Amino acid sequence: MNRLIFSIDIKAEKTMIWKVLWNEHSYREWAGVFFEGSFLICDNWEEGGKIHFLGPDQSGIYSSITKHNPAKIIQFKHIGSVVEGKEQPIDDDSKKWTGATEIYALREENETNILTVEIDVMDEHLEFMSKTFPKALEKIKKNCYQAPLK
Repeated sequence: MNRLIFSIDIKAEKTMIWKVLWNEHSYREWAGVFFEGSFLICDNWEEGGKIHFLGPDQSGIYSSITKHNPAKIIQFKHIGSVVEGKEQPIDDDSKKWTGATEIYALREENETNILTVEIDVMDEHLEFMSKTFPKALEKIKKNCYQAPLK
């Protein structure tokens, strides 16, 4: 497992950045950089809550929220696969990555906010994530400067 760290400076309020990250519409926009039609379903945004990160065929992964302080930090622990909207039991394939984490954190520095993402990535996804995550961050930044979200 590899730990990748990405960051971007965004001159927007932390609450706006957080909305762009996790609002249903804007999430679909920036996550679409990885896989067109990506979306998420979250039962609640509290620690211990469960979240599904899915593609248009309702397949993807499910995770738990292990830390959440809105507009500051959220940490996900990836657990297993989802197929056609249903959580799958942990199998040999998912055992390779179960427990991997993904962390989104905001900090203020010199009148700007810095969004940092730390993500555990398997070797076979390393090149793709290294090239694609910066594009997702640019899309997040761009969306922060557009019309306010509801």
